[in-house]
This record gives sequence, C-alpha cells and structure tokens, in this order.
Amino acid sequence: MSMMDETLSFKVEKDKSIKAREILKEVYNALQEKGYNPINQIVGYILSGDPTYITSHKNARNLIRQIERDELLERMVKNYIGLDE
Repeated sequence: MSMMDETLSFKVEKDKSIKAREILKEVYNALQEKGYNPINQIVGYILSGDPTYITSHKNARNLIRQIERDELLERMVKNYIGLDE
C-alpha cells in the first residue's frame, strides 16, 4: 500500500483545541514560576484584553496572544459544562 492510497483526516477544530490547551498550560506555568496567581492573571487578561496581565517570562505573553480571547472563553465554558470535545 503506497502513501497515495491512504486517506488523510483533516481535524482543524481538534488541533486548535489541543494547541490552545497547551498554550494555556505554558502560560499558567510561566505565571506560577514568577510568583503570580495564574488564574487571576489569566482572568484579568481575558476580561480586559491587556496583555500586561501575562508575564513575558518564557514568552508567555506572546503565546497567549496566539489564541483569540473569545475562543479561549468559549473553550473554557464548554469545558466547564462538560461539552469539551
């Protein structure tokens, strides 16, 4: 069987969800390492849009900007009510 006979699956939504989760974990860890309360800082960022709530340690500020805030909030709500895909 050659590579040309295989069917590839295109999963943008799932891949985006995994990437968002990984980014959020990295940001959380960077905030924690710097001595901040990660939850408070991330909530502050989501509510205000001000990236200075996120430390630049370990490139966390640039990482979190890769996720749209509304997308991040939507995923959190889905996860909270058990609709996480």
